Amino acid sequence: MWLNEQHVTDAALRTYRKALLRACPNHLVIDNLFANDKLEQVMRILQRDTDWQAQQHSYSALYVDETTWQKTRNSQRFVQRDVWQRPAFDATHPAANVAAEFLSFLRSDQFMALLSGIFNVSLTDINVAKPDINTNFFRLKATDFVNQHADDSPGREVCMLLYLNKDWQSDNGGELMFMGKDNNHITIAPLYNRCVLFNPSSEGAEHWVKALTTDNRQHCRYNVTSWYWSE
Repeated sequence: MWLNEQHVTDAALRTYRKALLRACPNHLVIDNLFANDKLEQVMRILQRDTDWQAQQHSYSALYVDETTWQKTRNSQRFVQRDVWQRPAFDATHPAANVAAEFLSFLRSDQFMALLSGIFNVSLTDINVAKPDINTNFFRLKATDFVNQHADDSPGREVCMLLYLNKDWQSDNGGELMFMGKDNNHITIAPLYNRCVLFNPSSEGAEHWVKALTTDNRQHCRYNVTSWYWSE
């Protein structure tokens, strides 16, 4: 229901595995992996400003409160963005649950089996204390930023980024930047229904996001970020 079946055939998976091993860092870009009609429903939910909350990380501490943030030097701040607040399930309003259902699908056995096949590793949430916090929607405004960092926590095997930005223009900014081999940076535009999968421990996998170049609220940068572990 969530996946475009033509992108997850055996032939497609073989192609992904080969491309992954050739790339530095080990990464894939898959466009239109997910069903557009379902993502349209998700995007309608994400347009509600009341469902977002500011999130700030420093290099020394995650989830920094505002008081600590104001005392943190700019050079030590690496994330400022909005995180989506997952609502409680409401059986009387199924449309409002679509976005949460998508996040649940991204942690399902079906989807993790797909990633396991691509990366040739067994992914599981068996040892993940709070799986839900490792898959969520994020929003960047023109004043926000994601500075250079690595996602290579012990046991973390796969990172997934899915972009949800319709009509994105090349001058909007917001590109994902990988360090790459020998500082030959790799630039990936955050286009709608573009999925980026990468091994966070591979060479050149440190990354950041280019600043947005517009104050237009229509051009906020939306994405899903999801992290996966082996046993």
